[in-house]
Amino acid sequence: MTPSLSDTSGPLLRPHHSKMAEDRFNCRIEMKNARLDRRRFVLSSFFFILFLCFLASINEVRFDSLLKFGQCALASSMHSQSFNSISSDHNLSATSNASASSDDIRILIGILTLPDQYQRRHFLRLIYGTQEAPTGVKVDVKFVFCNLTKEDQKVLVALEIMRYDDIIILDCKENMNKGKTYTYFSSLPEMLSDANGPSPPYHYVMKADDDTYFRVNNLVESLRPLPREDLYYGYVIPCPSMDPFKHYMSGMGYLISWDIVEWIRESEIPKNHLEGPEDKTFGDWIREGHRAKNRYNAKWSMYNFPEPHTGCTHELWPDTIAVHLLKNQEKWVRTLKYFNVTAHLKPSKLYHIP
Repeated sequence: MTPSLSDTSGPLLRPHHSKMAEDRFNCRIEMKNARLDRRRFVLSSFFFILFLCFLASINEVRFDSLLKFGQCALASSMHSQSFNSISSDHNLSATSNASASSDDIRILIGILTLPDQYQRRHFLRLIYGTQEAPTGVKVDVKFVFCNLTKEDQKVLVALEIMRYDDIIILDCKENMNKGKTYTYFSSLPEMLSDANGPSPPYHYVMKADDDTYFRVNNLVESLRPLPREDLYYGYVIPCPSMDPFKHYMSGMGYLISWDIVEWIRESEIPKNHLEGPEDKTFGDWIREGHRAKNRYNAKWSMYNFPEPHTGCTHELWPDTIAVHLLKNQEKWVRTLKYFNVTAHLKPSKLYHIP
């Protein structure tokens, strides 16, 4: 008997429905697995991000510590460089107590001048700013004068300080032979006091005139073998004398060790004898106080300009430490030309100097 259509359609459709059901089941399984995978991915990503945040927080703490340390070190270095420096890298900071060696030399040169001497100060910045001290040596040059008295000074000197940071203003009335030198030396211990800085802040302190030219390298080399305590250094007066104990050092530029600077601040001897030629008066303090058992006469490496000829003059020569009485530009130019100070001028297409 031939099967009817109704009899044959049932068995023929059952495998097809079964296949579709199996496909739908597999699809649901895959979707469920996909959702699980997404959840796993989200969860793993979340924990990974948490881990990164944890690492970042640790590194931030470390970086903060390093940054604070660096800021402290920088602040200390900036403070130690408050005076313009002549050094092997033109910006050598003072060495700390822990790392200071016996070879390090720190020198402060205070050039006594007047507030209105703007052009002279700018000129001297060229003179000393183009000199390079030996490695391991710090030479700071400061311009020293008394209180400002004019409105224009308050503006122009303030601008100089902002630009160069190389000025000391003493609490005194401007003078030459009525205690300005005393105020200079006696003010330094308090001015330079810094618990985090080197001790002493300078091994040597100099008082210099603004018409004196110092050759920094030769000055440093002359100081290397000398004591760093109880020292009085300069060009002895009277001019014919070669004995540093007779009688005192010329005001062109004399240098003392830091312990004598501190003695000047503490002793009653200088306070009671302020008036008179400042270099002779200073010598009187030293004699009356029985100070400076170590003395050095730098004659004839220090001398007055050769013209006009006197007992204090000397011809320009290579072993020069200082030349005094450079009262005009002609004398300065002759001196600078003799020592060939422009020898290291770099060639350039921007200028032609024969």
